[in-house]
Amino acid sequence: MEKKANLIKEELTKEKRIQEIETKMQSPDFWQNSEEAQKWLKELNWLKNEIQKTKQYDKGSALMEIFSGAGGVDAQDWAGMLFRMYQRYAEKNRFSFKVLQESWGEQRGLKSATVEIKGPHAYGYLKNESGVHRLVRLSPFSAKNLRHTSFALVQFTPLVEEAKFQIDPKDLRIETFRSSGPGGQNVNKLETAVRVTHLPTGLSVAAQSERSQSQNKEKAMQILSSRLAQRMLEEQVEELVKLKPKLATGSVEWGNQIRSYVLHPYKLVKDHRTDFESHDPEAVLEGNLEEFIKAELK
Repeated sequence: MEKKANLIKEELTKEKRIQEIETKMQSPDFWQNSEEAQKWLKELNWLKNEIQKTKQYDKGSALMEIFSGAGGVDAQDWAGMLFRMYQRYAEKNRFSFKVLQESWGEQRGLKSATVEIKGPHAYGYLKNESGVHRLVRLSPFSAKNLRHTSFALVQFTPLVEEAKFQIDPKDLRIETFRSSGPGGQNVNKLETAVRVTHLPTGLSVAAQSERSQSQNKEKAMQILSSRLAQRMLEEQVEELVKLKPKLATGSVEWGNQIRSYVLHPYKLVKDHRTDFESHDPEAVLEGNLEEFIKAELK
């Protein structure tokens, strides 16, 4: 638990500061100095905005995708090794590891896989693992036992559950008007038609096909809810696309790797972004990624 707390130290520091300010606000003399109180409120709003903006997905689960890259059968075998590495990591941290899709090569190497990793802060821990991973070893698939370099791509994106929301009545403007048929026929002298406007988004929906005002209101609310859900989905997809890692050249090969795993002629795992190293690649491949993740979060 202590190690996990260190990984999210920055977030916890902000949350602690929020608690301190909110406790201070409960003091009877807090508002005596208006100028000073405004400074505290400004900091409080900034802290809350930062947490909402930068940690809204970090607390949740993750979707992992693995693709074998340059290197043929060796690369597919390497993708399978990475798959097992993250599976071990998930097990060590008591995350669930559910395979949604997998495609295996002829020699049991992994071509691609999509996995759902569920647990507290799973995405926050794993998001910086996204990128090309490079392996250097003596190839078990080479008759001459030659040294071979393989590549695989790993991508982590937030796993967002189905949106569930309620519309606050305060956010609605409801108007009634008379409904009418084509050519002025069947004009309804009563205001049975209903227009509902969602004030925060400006979405407006009208319904007049039903006989009563209450039925038209129900229909309008149903349509509005559907449109709001669709809008939320579109915004969510757009936001997730921004979060999805992109390669500089779009290829899973030399020059794009974020980390190298060398098993021969020496043993070393090195992260090229943080320069953190481990001389025990076997342990790393067994899911001992905590120190790498800690260095990435810093």
